[in-house]
Amino acid sequence: MTTQSQSVVSLADLRQTVERLAMTTPVTDMHTHLYAPEFGDLLLWGIDELLTYHYLISESFRWSEEEYSHFWSLTKREQADWIWKLLFIDHSPLSEAATGFITILKRLGLDVSSRNLDDYREALSRRTVQEQVDTVMQISGVSKIVMTNDPFDSVERPVWLADQGKSDPRFYAALRVDALLNDWPHAVKELQKLGYDVQTEWSQRTKEETRRFLSEWIIRMDALYLAVSMPGDFVYPADDHRSKMIDDVMVPVCGERNIPFALMIGVRRRVNPSLGLAGDMSMRSDVTAVEALCRRYPEQKFLITMLARENQHELTVLARKFRNLMIFGCWWFLHIESMVEEMTRFRVELLGTSMIPQHSDCRVFEQLIYKWEHSRRIIGSVLADKYEKLHHSGWSVTEEEIQRDLDDMLNQNFWRFLGKEHK
Repeated sequence: MTTQSQSVVSLADLRQTVERLAMTTPVTDMHTHLYAPEFGDLLLWGIDELLTYHYLISESFRWSEEEYSHFWSLTKREQADWIWKLLFIDHSPLSEAATGFITILKRLGLDVSSRNLDDYREALSRRTVQEQVDTVMQISGVSKIVMTNDPFDSVERPVWLADQGKSDPRFYAALRVDALLNDWPHAVKELQKLGYDVQTEWSQRTKEETRRFLSEWIIRMDALYLAVSMPGDFVYPADDHRSKMIDDVMVPVCGERNIPFALMIGVRRRVNPSLGLAGDMSMRSDVTAVEALCRRYPEQKFLITMLARENQHELTVLARKFRNLMIFGCWWFLHIESMVEEMTRFRVELLGTSMIPQHSDCRVFEQLIYKWEHSRRIIGSVLADKYEKLHHSGWSVTEEEIQRDLDDMLNQNFWRFLGKEHK
């Protein structure tokens, strides 16, 4: 039963109410590549960083015979000018990444119709980093941001060692463990430099020291979860280093610290090395690896996203079978409007609201604006369809119930899965 303060939303007002709440509910962005201002130059922001984002770099080369080496020899400003001309002046900006840049300009109050790149640069140059962070978070409605943090990064590590990485309470850490799983020889060198007694051989001492490294850095960062990007050919269980690392180190440490293990599966690195970061590709994966992890470790929680479209339905069905599995976001090449809509729709149809529909994966701070605006509209539209269907079946909903559902999807499901109170 509903009280007078929880009045049912009429069919005439239903879609407008859902879409309004979808656009205004504060968001926890649970996976990004952003940094708090305390991390200095690691925090990327501004017009030139936005235009030289790797999505736009790779798209630009489809219109040019320019030598890759010449492009990389240019200054960042020159690169941005080149991309601006190709993708925004010589051709209409219709791709998701290009329209996203236009959305950012518009929401920042800049005159999109002028097409004057120097004016846009000048407008942002008058702002401090802190002012821009505050402005972008206010416009995007993102109240909490989870970073991606690597202790092996020689620029990032001193910030944590100086105990400055947790200065802004809106930012949270996730401990990146890619090298430990995907480049063990490099990880061994880095661990040794940090004073950990490890060897390439998988000895008991090496296992203990690697666990000690993870535990100490989880505590130092107050990391919410461990995170790794895996190639599409990831297999588990297998007689290989990855399975040993997961079984002997990752899962035991996650269990001790009571945090989830996040796996982002399906990347194929450097398909075109000449493009640098822009040269990575998606790859179909084997969902049975996730199935085996969830079954073998029923008490361990796994946050999972996959990169290939072909894996999405099977992964969503798997999430119906294991409550220790939380699927999240439309990752990387799936973060385009058609895929966000398709995935959100069948996830809701299979899981209701018991998943995390989106994360931004942002690398440049202002991208929060377009990635969340575009996604919020789609999430709201999908939910409005479902509430209208309920209404026609005789089940009406209140504004409070709609707000609850959106808060679950955009905030509480993540914090609840972590076993933490929403802060």
